Parts: sequence; structure tokens; C-alpha cells
Amino acid sequence: MFLAADPSDPPVSLDEAAERANEAAGWVEQNWATWLNVGLRILLIVVIAVMLRIAVRRALTKLIERMNRSAQAVEGTALGGLLVNAERRRQRSEAIGSVLRSVASFVILATAGLMVLGALNINLAPLLASAGVAGVALGFGARNLVTDFLSGVFMILEDQYGVGDAIDAGVASGEVIEVGLRVTKLRGDDGEIWYVRNGEIKRIGNRSQGWATASVEVNVSPSEDLGRVRELIEEAAAAMAKEEPWNERLWGPVEVLGLTEVLIDRMTISVSAKTMPGKAPGVERELRWRIKRAFDEAGVRIIGGVPQQAGEQDAHDPTAGMAAPSAYASATSPQSVAASPISPPAPLSK
Repeated sequence: MFLAADPSDPPVSLDEAAERANEAAGWVEQNWATWLNVGLRILLIVVIAVMLRIAVRRALTKLIERMNRSAQAVEGTALGGLLVNAERRRQRSEAIGSVLRSVASFVILATAGLMVLGALNINLAPLLASAGVAGVALGFGARNLVTDFLSGVFMILEDQYGVGDAIDAGVASGEVIEVGLRVTKLRGDDGEIWYVRNGEIKRIGNRSQGWATASVEVNVSPSEDLGRVRELIEEAAAAMAKEEPWNERLWGPVEVLGLTEVLIDRMTISVSAKTMPGKAPGVERELRWRIKRAFDEAGVRIIGGVPQQAGEQDAHDPTAGMAAPSAYASATSPQSVAASPISPPAPLSK
């Protein structure tokens, strides 16, 4: 008896079919142990990678939650508003956690994938070479995106600025309202929102870290008593430092630095104070207000320029507003003669 899978194929006898089946069964029996070994190895790699990824992500999530809880705990204290911005800490911790989770997942899954391919006896050299070429091409094509991302990661890790800080980023300045891995949002002085790519920020001036300096210059007449002027400024500053909310915004005594300029018509006295970050403009305005009130009560006049004495009248030239005399005003001037119409000639007599 003969069997044929396809009418065009030559017929196969039962003995040949049985021989082929025995060969296939022997090949399976000979290699099933290898298959089982490879399958178990791949399964073990996948299980370990998944469990490790879950464990790492949970550990990072707990770390971020602990950071947020510590920030909330400090926020309720008396100095919490000065030391910690809860929203800033929350966004910073969430951004760091997102980056760390993504990096950990990529490293674990990529390593597991390479181990699975190695268990299947696949040559990884061409694959790694192709991946390297693709990575270089992607890096050239998306270099701006990569630059923005890396700059954002380092800005967040180094805590260069955060939500609520007043910064000068070079291309724009304002208050930070959101910090991202690619873009930083700033609100300008007029309320506009600036979207600044992190890769474009070459320098950062943070006005909300450390402390600020409030500087005020007072111009008085050279005839004023400097000792009396210093005493009035110090009394106004001392009264200001005892009242709310200036007692918290002033981080040191108000200092009278002395004379910075002496002219014929005025003397300039510099006043300085160390303040809470970002509060210097308000302290300067309040200090000017109190100094002006103290001077008014003591009869000390602040000079903003050369004063005009009482009863003094401006000596204006009465002819300054008059136009220059015209050359055509005189009928005998050459210009008038040249511009006069030519009279018609007299008629000839016969």
C-alpha cells in the first residue's frame, strides 16, 4: 500500500512512513530535554525580571511617599513656610520617582530580553550593532529632546529651582509654576506664562534661595545734621522690625551704611537690610514709607533734585519765543528786490 500527500509527489509506502515517524519521534525524544531546559530557563528569567521590576517600583514609590510625608510634617511647623514648599517638594519627588522607575524598568526588561535571546542561542552581536546604529541615528535626530530631558533631570536632582521660586532663566524670568523634565513654566510679572525648554537654559539666577538684600537710598540737603538723620532712620527701622509681618521678613537689623554721594545740592545715604528671599521689594517700599514719615515729623526734607527757591522766578529771555526776523521784512533788502515783480516797460511814443 502506498500513501501520497500530494498527487504530484511520488507514492510513499507504509514502511517509509513508519521509518520517518520513528525518526521524528527519536529526534523529539533526543531533544526534548534541551527544549525543556531552555523553556524553564526562559520562564525563570521572565519571572525573576517581573518580580524584580515590581519590587524596585514599589520601593521607589514608598521612598517618594516618605519624602512627601516628611515635607508635609515640616509644613505644619512655625518655620515650615520658610524651609519647605510642599508643592515644590511634591513635584520634585514625583519627577525623580518617575525618572528612576522608568530607568529601572528599562534596565531590568532590557537585560531580561538579552538573557532570553542568549538562552535561545541567538547571536547578539549583530543585534547589538544594529541597536547601536539606531541609537546614534535617534540621538542625532532627537538631540534637542534628549538635551531638554537630560537638563531637566539634572535640574531636578540638583534642586536648582522649584515651584514658587522667582528665577531669571536668561531667556525669560518670573515665578516657577511647574517643573517638568522637558519644559519649565514661568509666570512673568505681567501675568504671562513662559514655556522654557530646559535645554535652552544656560544660566539660572534664583531669587528665592538663601536670603535677599533690601537697599534704599535717601537724598537729603547737605545742611542737615547727619547724626539726627541717622537717628531718625534707625528709629523708623527699629519700629518696623517689631511689627507684623516685617519681623519675619527682616532677617537682620537695618543698617545705615553711610554716605555714598556728596554733592552741592544733596547728600545720598544708603540703607540696607537682609530679608527673606523674594521679599526685598516689599521691605524697600515699607522702609521708604516709614523714613519719609519720620523725616516729615522731624522737619527733614528729602531732596529729589535741585530745588527751586521760594519766590524765585525763571529768567526767561522775552525774545526766546520770537521768530528770527525775515529777510523779506525790508522792502529794500536784496531778497525783497529779487522777489518783486518786474514792472511793465513804458509805452514807446511815436
